[in-house]
Amino acid sequence: MQSRYSAVAMTLHWLIALSIFGLIPAGWWMADAIKDPATQNQAYQVFQMHKSIGLTVLALTIARLAWRLSHPAPPLPAGMAGWERFAARATHIGFYAATLALPLTGWAYVSAGWAAELDKPLAVATSWFGLFEAPHWSAISGMAEEARRAFAFQAISAHSLLAWAAIVLIGLHVGAALKHQFLNKDDLLGRMIPFLRAGEVRPETDKPGPLPLAAGAGAILMLVLVAFIGGGPSTPYKPQVAAAAPAEPAITEPGTSLDSPATAPDIPGAIAISAAPAAAPSVQVARWVVDPKASSIGFAGTHAGNAFKGSFSTWTADIRFDPANLAASKALVTIDVGSARTGDGTQESSLREGEWFNPAKFPKAVFETKAIKSLGGDRYEAQATLTVKGKAVPVTLPFTLKMTGATAEMSGTATLDRKTLDLGLVSDSAGEWVSLAIPVSVKVKAQKAP
Repeated sequence: MQSRYSAVAMTLHWLIALSIFGLIPAGWWMADAIKDPATQNQAYQVFQMHKSIGLTVLALTIARLAWRLSHPAPPLPAGMAGWERFAARATHIGFYAATLALPLTGWAYVSAGWAAELDKPLAVATSWFGLFEAPHWSAISGMAEEARRAFAFQAISAHSLLAWAAIVLIGLHVGAALKHQFLNKDDLLGRMIPFLRAGEVRPETDKPGPLPLAAGAGAILMLVLVAFIGGGPSTPYKPQVAAAAPAEPAITEPGTSLDSPATAPDIPGAIAISAAPAAAPSVQVARWVVDPKASSIGFAGTHAGNAFKGSFSTWTADIRFDPANLAASKALVTIDVGSARTGDGTQESSLREGEWFNPAKFPKAVFETKAIKSLGGDRYEAQATLTVKGKAVPVTLPFTLKMTGATAEMSGTATLDRKTLDLGLVSDSAGEWVSLAIPVSVKVKAQKAP
């Protein structure tokens, strides 16, 4: 008869235990640190790690339960009183319930997209250690703002109460184990610690019944219900109103080419410029084909006080340009907004949320020049329209252009306003988390088409 748990059970037990030991103090710290601008960035990083480890605990607990159902636990030490056996089993069931309910209530909380600590919307995607996105629960994230706010307070209340329940269970569990090890001297710790001696076991004479299961799981369920019922917000709901954006020009449906489909190459990662002059539509200017490896569209800013840089990995363009015929020169750039990359999985997932680029509904952003003028020497300025999420806004892009034979190299920077573009205004209309001013840089190396 086995006297200790299997290696798999031990591994899962200690991975879950160590994770819980780290998650609880981290949760307390970040709940306060998120309110202080001096520690917001660290709190943001800890929050992302907290979510990733919490989801890992959920997966490990499910695996532990599956293993437990197919691999019975070793019998309890001989000589244990009936009430001790009942308490031990009820505590184990309580642990299983708590390690399931803790990550589930946390997941439900972040799905609401509301920061209870700040009492304001804060939609942050959940990225598992930056490797892949863990989707939020659509039934929660799709609720009205007032309902999401109320649900967020209830969920975080349940989450906090479960953390305290876990602490109590840990105290009971550890205390009982030490009592048996050092007072009863029945070597109970050897059941779960491989290098310790396991105590004598005997065939079970009191088979586990439904009462310990009901006691352990029922207590956790009652805590969750009590927390949800009494965990509502303490202040009345006040709708969040974003600052009004400047008036926007009429929206025009951008085309796929400034010339014709036959002459507009679709080159991933490259710009192509094309001209369709109003005064003389028959005039043609040189077509330029961009080297995607030497060209880029980048953006920058600050997030939680830290500078970040990113770029779009997929974009196409239609370029026609002649410095001697600027009236006929024009550019059309189409950007796959879902290809935004910053090197941070959580940031990238958040940029795909509805209040940011929302590529599920608006997959493309379009930059279309309206006029290009010379500023002298190799300096130029393009007046353009940028269409993001179906809204067109005017943009001025100063740039330099150096032409050597059939090769042209262009670089320019324009600073865009998130308010004007309606990006992230639900969660961060004042720029407390992400800077409102976003510099966008464009670098192009192109060859004149034959």
